[in-house]
Amino acid sequence: MQILGADFLASLGYNVDIEATSKKVITREEWEKRLNDVKIRKEDMNKLVMNFLVTEGYVEAAEKFRMESGTEPDIDLATISDRMAVKKAVQCGNVEDAIEKVNDLNPEILDTNPQLFFHLQQQRLIELIRNGKIEEALEFAQEELAPRGEENQTFLEELERTVSLLAFEDVSNCPLGELLDISQRLKTASEVNAAILTSQSHEKDPKLPSLLKMLIWAQNQLDEKAAYPRINNLSNATLEDPTV
Repeated sequence: MQILGADFLASLGYNVDIEATSKKVITREEWEKRLNDVKIRKEDMNKLVMNFLVTEGYVEAAEKFRMESGTEPDIDLATISDRMAVKKAVQCGNVEDAIEKVNDLNPEILDTNPQLFFHLQQQRLIELIRNGKIEEALEFAQEELAPRGEENQTFLEELERTVSLLAFEDVSNCPLGELLDISQRLKTASEVNAAILTSQSHEKDPKLPSLLKMLIWAQNQLDEKAAYPRINNLSNATLEDPTV
């Protein structure tokens, strides 16, 4: 990261000297000129946008963007709808349907990823408990999850934690209530989504968030050397004048 950061700062015309103690003050006019001097190809920007749309599953937006910009996605857009159907099924608590859809897409995804399959089965157990199907939940835990727990200590601990929900009359207010929160569904759905993308030889995360993290890191490095107009709000990318 230090090399990348140094190269980035150097591209803006600054020598990175970690020993220096005084800060250079850079005016907005000077900073904007240096930023404008950094040339970025429109093709690269378009690919970045397409990567985000495809990875996050915005199939209609991706199709429209392809027509408007001529940027081709690196995977078949038809597969996005199938992937989003799986993700939505998990988010809605329809885990059995999600598992079936994953197997229709590619049976090897679950066959080669025991952790993902366990988490899907765990989510199914959570949904049974959520719906008050106690006997069915116990039977499912004993028949489907317990054997996997015997083979994997981490799985066993997660199973015990989930089954502990049954000890509380009001599971929504128990110490383990977060398992019933929508965030748990989203976590499982995200894991499934990443696995499907990986099976399609696509990055599991969009590139844009990583670049934004790099921007924050680069600014933090430069803060030690200079006072300059920086971006504090990534949602609007507004340059704020330096404080000296």
